[in-house]
Amino acid sequence: MASVTKGLLQSRELHKYLLETTVYPREPELLKEIRAITANHPRFNMATAPEAGQLMALLLKVGNAKKTIEIGVFTGYSLLLTALTIPDDGKITAIDLNRDAYEMGLPVIKKAGVEHKINFIQSQALSALDELLEDQSNRGSFDFAFVDADKCSYQKYHERLLKLVKVGGIIVYDNTLWFGTVAMAEESVPEARKPDRHHIIELNKFLAADSRIQISQVPLGDGITICRVL
Repeated sequence: MASVTKGLLQSRELHKYLLETTVYPREPELLKEIRAITANHPRFNMATAPEAGQLMALLLKVGNAKKTIEIGVFTGYSLLLTALTIPDDGKITAIDLNRDAYEMGLPVIKKAGVEHKINFIQSQALSALDELLEDQSNRGSFDFAFVDADKCSYQKYHERLLKLVKVGGIIVYDNTLWFGTVAMAEESVPEARKPDRHHIIELNKFLAADSRIQISQVPLGDGITICRVL
């Protein structure tokens, strides 16, 4: 499927082995469905890699997450994964400016019987986050956050999420190795990757120096950085 092209593992055979041995056998059928739907989208590479999703599900379970926030929904693979993982009375605040992509995966979300857990907000993420922060009861109330959106705003999202996510909670950033280009010489980077590459490099330096979090950067999918709020 399309997601095979996204991994950072240099050997396609090794990536295929990882997926077929560990990831796909444990991937719920409904997630396979939404992944198949996403493969028909012209920007299918924006979807969360299933191997990264598997780690996210583990983090959600280990942290007993119940109230989560997602910035950047796309067709809803990570959203459905989260909805399937958290308790039946759990809630996800899902923010995306584009509802059309979300509606591609919505029939599968409805089929899964988890739509009641999702509050989809069609909005610019910064304004939606600021609105959440206006309600004092939201501060420090979220257990988990996942960010897969416009790379230029990641640092701004981070500042707001640190106020929304509880101490001990988890924030996960996607695409933090940006197709491997973060380690390339500038002249070797494809032009289309250069603008966001710069933002990701700056983000990685920023997160590495942020004493408010404990971090681990994991080379799954396109690279994910896991932050535990201190």
